[in-house]
Amino acid sequence: MAKITFITQDKIPVVVEGEAGSVMALAVENNIAGIDGDCGGVCSCATCHVHVAQEQFALVGEASEIEKDMLELDDDANEYSRLCCQIDITPALDGLVLTVAG
Repeated sequence: MAKITFITQDKIPVVVEGEAGSVMALAVENNIAGIDGDCGGVCSCATCHVHVAQEQFALVGEASEIEKDMLELDDDANEYSRLCCQIDITPALDGLVLTVAG
């Protein structure tokens, strides 16, 4: 089980819990504002763009080349950007903080 905090675009922290699957699916199931997951989690739309807290980036690891290509199309991308459809929930993510990209 992992508790993950999403900071919405309105700066509201929302804590959700998950055991398996993608972080994007968890966000969509919990109606996290700004996480749409339009492509269903296949890394082809960037509607699940988040910024990972700098000190926690090692927990989620680097983006794949395909993910980096998608993020290049987003003006709000930075070095701590990830598509949360590409992050699998594991117990190691307990306490992860993600800011929904604007």
